[in-house]
Amino acid sequence: MGRSALLASIEARLAANGSVVLTGPSGIGKTALLEAAGAAAAARGELVLRVAGTETERWVPCSGLAELLDQLPDTVTADLPRERLTGLPAPHPAATGERALGRSSADRSGMDHVACRLAFRGLLARCAGDRPVLLLVDDAQWVDTESVHAVRYAVRRLGSRGVRAVVAGPWPDGLAAGDGGSTPWAPAPDALHLPVPPLGPDELAEMFDSYGLPVRVVNTLHSDSGGNPYLALALGGAFTDRIPRHWRPAPLPQRVQAVIAERLARLPAQAHETLLMAALAIRPTTDLLARAGRAEAARDIRRAAVLGLLITEGGGIRFTPPAVGTVLAESADAQHLARVHRALAAVVPDAAGRARHRALADPGPNAELAHSLVTAAEQAVRQGSHRMAAELYRLAADRSPADPAAERLEWLVAAAETGANGGLPDLVHRVAEAVLAADATRAQRVRVRLALLDLSGQGLAEMGEVFAAALVDADGDAALLGPLRLRMALGALLNGAPDLAEQEADGALAHAQEAGDTALEAKALALRANISLVEGRDDYVSDLERAERLPEPPLDGQMHMTPRYIAAYCAIAEDRLPEARAELLRMLALVERGSGEEVVHVLRNLSEVAARTGRCREALDFADRAMRIAEQAALSPGPAWYQGALAELAGGSIRRAVSLAERGLRASEQENDVIFQSRLLHVLGVARMRIGDVRAGVDTLWRIDALGSAPDERGRGMRCPMVLRWHGDLAQGLVALGEVERAEEVVRAARAVIGGRARGAGVTGLLDRAEACVLGARGEPDDAVALLRQAAALFERLGQPLEMGHCLLEQARIERRRRRAGAARKAAADALEIFLRCGARPWAEQARHRLARLDMGLQDGPAPFGAVAQAALTEGERRIAVLVGQGATNQQVANRLFLSVKTVEASLTRIYRKLGIRSRSQLGSLLGGGLEGPGATLSR
Repeated sequence: MGRSALLASIEARLAANGSVVLTGPSGIGKTALLEAAGAAAAARGELVLRVAGTETERWVPCSGLAELLDQLPDTVTADLPRERLTGLPAPHPAATGERALGRSSADRSGMDHVACRLAFRGLLARCAGDRPVLLLVDDAQWVDTESVHAVRYAVRRLGSRGVRAVVAGPWPDGLAAGDGGSTPWAPAPDALHLPVPPLGPDELAEMFDSYGLPVRVVNTLHSDSGGNPYLALALGGAFTDRIPRHWRPAPLPQRVQAVIAERLARLPAQAHETLLMAALAIRPTTDLLARAGRAEAARDIRRAAVLGLLITEGGGIRFTPPAVGTVLAESADAQHLARVHRALAAVVPDAAGRARHRALADPGPNAELAHSLVTAAEQAVRQGSHRMAAELYRLAADRSPADPAAERLEWLVAAAETGANGGLPDLVHRVAEAVLAADATRAQRVRVRLALLDLSGQGLAEMGEVFAAALVDADGDAALLGPLRLRMALGALLNGAPDLAEQEADGALAHAQEAGDTALEAKALALRANISLVEGRDDYVSDLERAERLPEPPLDGQMHMTPRYIAAYCAIAEDRLPEARAELLRMLALVERGSGEEVVHVLRNLSEVAARTGRCREALDFADRAMRIAEQAALSPGPAWYQGALAELAGGSIRRAVSLAERGLRASEQENDVIFQSRLLHVLGVARMRIGDVRAGVDTLWRIDALGSAPDERGRGMRCPMVLRWHGDLAQGLVALGEVERAEEVVRAARAVIGGRARGAGVTGLLDRAEACVLGARGEPDDAVALLRQAAALFERLGQPLEMGHCLLEQARIERRRRRAGAARKAAADALEIFLRCGARPWAEQARHRLARLDMGLQDGPAPFGAVAQAALTEGERRIAVLVGQGATNQQVANRLFLSVKTVEASLTRIYRKLGIRSRSQLGSLLGGGLEGPGATLSR
């Protein structure tokens, strides 16, 4: 699963009579790769010999060699005297080959190890005379020394004759010292070292497809496992018996606890101490541990990473799963924990962190300490460090004396609120259960339920039970009903019910005014403006102006609901991109210490602004940060994946854009988030058209319209061209399919909706470009080119270079069709220059293709196979497609690429589906530059 590139590298090396070393932590998938390589070799008729080292037999000389010997064909070993085979006197006739290699009770002192190696080499030489030989060595760190020497000697001497090996072990980078003091080894000096990386989110999602788990849960499993497939499956076991409608922490399975205990047992005592210190720190780094007295921290962390206990990223340390830290802490007594906390308190760089460690070193009730923790928590909130604040509030409640109980409950509620804003689901659920089980006030009960609602992210539609309980607790209190109805309005908007959303927002506004809560009033007005914007109404401006006249809400982890944020969002919709970028960067400076939803919202919008202004590398970076935070904080992944797909379309990989959009769409469907369903359908439709499947792309875009055509008009606001700019893309796709009249109707209907609005001028440019395509298809090239030049000039004024380059590509296509090669070449070259300057790799490839066809004097048509396949196919699929397109049979392809015929057949099925073709002849035509059937590439 997700290892096609690695398998291709292994197969290529073996085909060249080379050997391979696979490295990586336990559970990463090395054994699966060995089995796949062995199965492919066996299908080719090779002799495959397997051995797996075990720690208990590591000290038994030749134990691994005996296992390999027992797998040799009888025809090879039957006529050989035992003394030639092992260098030992002939044993009792009943002795097995294993005993003959040294496991019998006979005296081993006279064993001739050199003779063993020579004999083993001779046997493999005889086998290689008939067919190639592949040795598979798993858990190589535990193979006994004599067997290692025998394998290395045989492979070095017989490599050119078809004897190769694939060796798998846990050594980091294939070269550094391995786990438990074992020495890394390679079967040949020139062996290819391949680290086996963690599975990406896409591959892990595919692995869990058959389990029926929600995408949000799978995303969290990826974060907790660090992409280790064995660990992810073990963690996923907690969810297989109950499929949660919305995400909440699951109990740690016994299987995972056993895995953690087994891996920790392999570490020396000093490494345990280092890991314990890392577990107790809130943001552990190797440097922090070293300053706290762990001089060998770097080595200890490396050993733990080899065992799959943690990963290091961005200079930080993260346990995989997070429960490793809990197991470590539970294994130490109170005095030991106190010593470690005191050591950390002396070196952590922030006052809040020092207060936390001092409190943890003093576990008894202490009213003075509790109040100092609350003071530190309030400071952390002001700094945007909501995770730290949640920890401090929880600690304050733990250190608070029994009386007064109300004070302790108040701090627990604050821990839940800040924990929700910081993306700490486990803490929030535990604290909420404690508050709801205690003698809490109605206000406290409502507030912890609001924290649970905030934790659900885009899944508010599935929180009906929590909403109902909160309404009962609120009992007509305006101060409590206001924030509750604000969440109800947001949930209705996400669920595609804008009328209900506006009604609830009006209610929240009235409650806020009644309670004199100006912060809530500002948020309610901002949400009302947001609703009007997505509905395509102009009255959003007046609501936003009203909201901005009120005092600015405090930094409470809800930046994404403030007028300031909504104003930046409106600036994006109105194509005031430099203004939006400047304000979003200021907001990022305020929230960047956080790790919750507000940070993701700001990063997402910064990514979109960067993509639209041609800062493609920046767009990818912001989107990557948003996706990473959403995963680690167990937030709804759909919005972050949407932004990731958008950034990939601009400057990354179209294939990855398709993958992110498909996964995001599934997640948004599961959470009934109509807004992001529409957005993800848009980016998915465009991506499918850009890899050549125009029909699938157009059908995908039509689904946006269907979201707003249900009897209850759910999602109708998503058809507003100013907010979701999909109409021009749909029209261009329809033109490419020859459905010119439908394309013209789409453009006309969109223009009628936007009317003569001055705001959102970029929408006009998109529709102008689409209309130009219609005019070109109708045989009116002069008008089409004039309209494209007008649109390009508009995008240049708006600072949107990618859209300008897109107009130039369309101009090049139309100029070429009316045989104005010079004008066509200039337009395409200008587009290429823009795309290269912006780092827009997919667009630059398309511009190069256009120029290449112009230079060859070809009529405009689909992209050559390389351009289409690079986006649509994996590396292995491309190799198969090239050979089949050149006329090779399935058997010939299998022989050439060292695959089985079944693998080739299955790959061809996927290739046909991805390229929108049905036969070998169509594939041959695609290779030659033409294309039969529905797989034509959209000229974009």
